[in-house]
Amino acid sequence: MFSTKFLTLYKYFKNLSTFGRNLSQICLHNEVRQALVDEQAVVALESTIITHGMKFDYNIKTAREVERIIREQGAVPATIAVLNGEIKVGLTEIELEELAQKQEDCYKISRRDFPYIISHKLTGGTTVSGTMIIAHKVGIPIFVTGGIGGVHREGETTMDISADLTELGRTPVAVFCSGVKSILDIGKTLEYLETQGVAVATYGPSKVFPEFFCRGTKFFSPCNLETDKAAAQFIETIFDMKLNSGLLIGVPIPDKYSLNERMISSAIEEGLQMAKKSDIRGKNVTPFLLSKVSEITEGKSLEASIL
Repeated sequence: MFSTKFLTLYKYFKNLSTFGRNLSQICLHNEVRQALVDEQAVVALESTIITHGMKFDYNIKTAREVERIIREQGAVPATIAVLNGEIKVGLTEIELEELAQKQEDCYKISRRDFPYIISHKLTGGTTVSGTMIIAHKVGIPIFVTGGIGGVHREGETTMDISADLTELGRTPVAVFCSGVKSILDIGKTLEYLETQGVAVATYGPSKVFPEFFCRGTKFFSPCNLETDKAAAQFIETIFDMKLNSGLLIGVPIPDKYSLNERMISSAIEEGLQMAKKSDIRGKNVTPFLLSKVSEITEGKSLEASIL
C-alpha cells in the first residue's frame, strides 16, 4: 500500500530524465555569467542582511555600498537571493529594491528551506549557509559576509546551532567575515567548527579571532595569514586537496571602528534577557538580538557591523 501511494508522486515530477540534476531555478545575472565565463573575480554576497538584518532603506544603501566596494577592487559582486521561487545570482537594481522593501514577507533561507521556498514560489534572503550552497553550484569560490552564525549562548542545552557551521563543514567555499556574531558563544562556535573539520584562520599579523563588533582578545584561530598571497595559497591548497569542506577567514574590524568590549557585552546580556522574556526562539533570535543591541548602543553596533 505504501509503495502504491509513493508511486503516484511520479506523475507530478516534471522531467524524470533530469531528475535531481535540474538547475533551471538558478538565474545568473548577465554580468555575473560573463565574468564567470571570462574567469574574472566574482564575489558572492548573502542577502539576509537586506531582508532581516537592517531596516529599509538602510539595508539597500548598505547593499549598494558593499557592491560598490567590490567593484572598486576589480571584482564582480553577486548578491544571492530567492525572488518568487527563482534563485538569483546577482541582482538588478529593481530586484534589489524589491527585496529590500518586502522584508515582512521574506523568509530566511538555509539549506533545508530551499525546497519549500522554490516550490511555493516565495521570496527570501539567503543566509551564509544558503549563499554557500548556491555560490558553489555556480562556481563562485569566494564569499564575503559580516558575521557568521554559530552556537547560541546556552546552546549546549537548547541545541540552537546555526546551519552555517555544518555548511562550512561540507561545502567548499572560502568565507571571509568579521568573525562570529558577538551575540553568540564564540568559543563553542570555534570548537564546533573544529569538529566539522573547517579550516579557520585570521587575516593579519595576529591569530586573535575577531569578534564581529570588536577586534577581539579572548579567542584564537589555529593560524594567521599575513598577506594576500598567503591567503590565496591557503585557499587554493584546500580546494586542490578536494577536502569538500569550506574555510573561514576572519578579518578584524579596523581599530577606529572597533567597539568597547564591555559596552557590547552589557548590551548583549540585556538583549538576551529581553529575548527570554518575549519567548523569542529559533530563526527569530539572531535578528531580534541584533536589533535590540543596536537600540541599546544607539546604533553604534549597526554601524560597526558594516564597516
